[in-house]
Amino acid sequence: MKVADLMRQPAVTVCASASLVATARLMRERDVGFVAVIESGALVGVVTDRDIVLRSVSVNGRANDILVSDVMSRHVLTCLECQTVENAAARMGDNQVRRLPVLDETGNLVGVLSLDTIAEDYSESLAGETLGEIVEERSPPPNVAP
Repeated sequence: MKVADLMRQPAVTVCASASLVATARLMRERDVGFVAVIESGALVGVVTDRDIVLRSVSVNGRANDILVSDVMSRHVLTCLECQTVENAAARMGDNQVRRLPVLDETGNLVGVLSLDTIAEDYSESLAGETLGEIVEERSPPPNVAP
């Protein structure tokens, strides 16, 4: 099965200059734990419910003044809609993430693939194996001298 057959679409998006409070409200209204951050049509980051909880407390200032750009993850792992679900799940496990923004062949955001969706609509077994890799405690890579 291809990612395009399983992904949730459209992805919930915000811009980097959106207020974090408004973004949290949007997430509650849409019942999602993940939003993609888009600037000039390009994917520039993601914000999860976990980011909001953990990162916003470290930002100085009032909650209403915190922007998405202050807490978003800028290193975004993605998958392509033409990839297999197994390939995307392997990417999730390898990188210990539960959701992947899905891009089309031209690099446009077209949806989101989540571990929950894999479990509910495709394979509990694959989702369970992937979750095992996601939660696996790993040691950081050793420092290598130049």
